[in-house]
Amino acid sequence: MSEEKQPLLEVSHLKKYFKASGGGVVKAVDDVSFTIYKGETLGMVGESGCGKTTCGRTAMGLYPKTGGEVRFDGLDVHALRGSEKMKFARRAQIIFQDPYASLDPRMTVADIIAEGIDIHHLAKSREERTERVYELLEMVGLNKEHANRFAHEFSGGQRQRVGIARAFAVNPEFIMCDEPISALDVSIQAQIVNLLVKLQREMGLTYLFIAHDLAMVKHISDRIAVMYLGTLVELTEAEHLYENPLHPYTQALLSAIPIPDPDVELKRERIKLEGDIPSPINPPAGCRFAGRCRCVCDRCRTEAPALREVEPGHFVACHQV
Repeated sequence: MSEEKQPLLEVSHLKKYFKASGGGVVKAVDDVSFTIYKGETLGMVGESGCGKTTCGRTAMGLYPKTGGEVRFDGLDVHALRGSEKMKFARRAQIIFQDPYASLDPRMTVADIIAEGIDIHHLAKSREERTERVYELLEMVGLNKEHANRFAHEFSGGQRQRVGIARAFAVNPEFIMCDEPISALDVSIQAQIVNLLVKLQREMGLTYLFIAHDLAMVKHISDRIAVMYLGTLVELTEAEHLYENPLHPYTQALLSAIPIPDPDVELKRERIKLEGDIPSPINPPAGCRFAGRCRCVCDRCRTEAPALREVEPGHFVACHQV
């Protein structure tokens, strides 16, 4: 990235609440702010249920917001209507988590990939449409013989490649990757991540990469945001996060990553989190991590820490830092 980074997606104090079936409100995303700059990948990590997917989908306008603001290249995402919303949909695409559920089983691969091309009128003829589909299939490591097959005829990795081709079909600038490798075999995960990295370099794309595999997130991300129970607890450069994690939750997550050296693995400390994750319907008054934190103090139980910059480019929400 250049010295003068240009913001593409700006999320300010975003909130997304859901009504709980038994009454009350689930605070899935609660006052989250971050910026994604053009050409970079922001990784977003955290345990299952921390709100990272909801945050991404609300930022993309798939869910209506409860509060806050989302701007894409200066445009208010949640205020877009009609043709402006169509233009945004072309500029910002999504690769979904489950390649089994996100592809229509009644459509051929060619029609799945070309759906965006048809909606946005990007092909002048049937021949041009077909050539574009073949080009996209080749780009993601498949071939034109796959075009007339149906999704159920493919493996999980191949289906995800079809999903990637569909996202790239409209020449987007920004792609939200919603845990695109979690449903795949380990041997296939690296292939998909390497493909995304390659395509980003070739096309100058910007990614929001949501995952819970911290080792894989490090490989693809420029910066990493760590979420816990609907809030952002740490945000900094990827390499710096792994070298110097400051939030106790981040430290615990990183300590769980296995190291491929038996001597080092045997000697290093594994931080085990005690206690249960609080309910998002009734989160604690102070720090949401206080009940599981080994560094907790009285202030943590009564006052929620703000996300603040403790060193250049390193933001942490913790009273002890």
